[in-house]
Amino acid sequence: MSGENSSADDVRVWDVVVVGAGPAGASAAYAAAVAGRRVLLLEKAELPRYKTCGGGIIGPSRDALPPGFELPFRDRVHAVTFSHNGRFTRTRRSKQMLFGLINRPEFDQQLVEHAQKAGAELRTGVTVQRVEQHGSAVPDRRTVAVVLQGGETVLARAVVGADGSASRIGAHVGVKLDQVDLGLEAEIPVPETVAEDWKGRVLIDWGPLPGSYGWVFPKGDTLTVGVISARGEGAATKRYLEDFIARLGLAGFEPSLSSGHLTRCRADDSPLSRGRVLVCGDAAGLVEPWTREGISFALRSGRLAGEWAVRIAEAHDAVDTRRQALNYAFAIKAGLGVEMSVGKRLLSVFERRPGLFHAALTGFRPAWRAFRDITTGATSLAEIVRSRPVAQRALTALDRRPTPPAEPAAEEPVGS
Repeated sequence: MSGENSSADDVRVWDVVVVGAGPAGASAAYAAAVAGRRVLLLEKAELPRYKTCGGGIIGPSRDALPPGFELPFRDRVHAVTFSHNGRFTRTRRSKQMLFGLINRPEFDQQLVEHAQKAGAELRTGVTVQRVEQHGSAVPDRRTVAVVLQGGETVLARAVVGADGSASRIGAHVGVKLDQVDLGLEAEIPVPETVAEDWKGRVLIDWGPLPGSYGWVFPKGDTLTVGVISARGEGAATKRYLEDFIARLGLAGFEPSLSSGHLTRCRADDSPLSRGRVLVCGDAAGLVEPWTREGISFALRSGRLAGEWAVRIAEAHDAVDTRRQALNYAFAIKAGLGVEMSVGKRLLSVFERRPGLFHAALTGFRPAWRAFRDITTGATSLAEIVRSRPVAQRALTALDRRPTPPAEPAAEEPVGS
């Protein structure tokens, strides 16, 4: 309950309702439930369910998981092969695990189970049509009505929208986007001999379209192969994936799943709340703009949303509600917002000079060490730019230079 002073009427009102049971929603539900609040987690699909996602778990994701969470790794990555549109292939290796690879159905299910163990109640197969903060469905100013398909209404003191990149809760809040990308992916079962060749190693290919790249993530007897590029280049992105798969010698294997997904990055002035409703994860447009990595952003923003939803549930007037919502926005912008700002600058440079990124990561040890430290969680993009004057000067210089680079000259494996 939200406190000893709760009235009998409040029994019908949840402290926090979370919409969407992906990593952001499950993290929000866990955070609110651990605080001892009555939490309802709503999910339109039946769990477990597939999600288009590479499934890379980097250090910041591991650090944001609930205590005792055992990651269901399908592989542990110690090597990265980089290529530039299929050429100039080089591999860098690390004695330390760079990141782990998971299948999203297992990972998401496990996160939800942790939220349930903390006390959250789960309802699946439930579609939320809208939320209302005024009108006949809302009994008082401290309550939000969550209207479900079919007409049922669920009441809450606070609502967290974590319902993905096409979020209805995000539309209610007024989330604004300034970058939308299309990701295409295939899950390709392969023979043991092929799987063995990829074990412990991923491929990242800087693609032919501005800002595009492809990946191969091994997960036992299946390779997750995908590409991403700006929305509006659908046919070209599809060709890139087909060419990428053929180039890898995987065209003869039938995918078990093929899917697509839009990733959306928020505009700098996009709201993160409206009244007693917060948004987090993809619903808020919280994605790293350059790599489009979203799991760590979902986990971290979800946890913060859950913690501040508890405070909003306890707020007794609009002034206090607004204060807590602003504090949530500040917490997001001070951490994830700074990382997104650096990511946007890197994407801008990468769109113009992908060959430079390839040459740096494969031939310049400080750049490789920065990549390694980011993936392991030892630092972040924002921290590198903030704390290393050389990195700040280099990024500023690259911001100003439109001239495309010369192609890399060598094509040989490089160890670390």
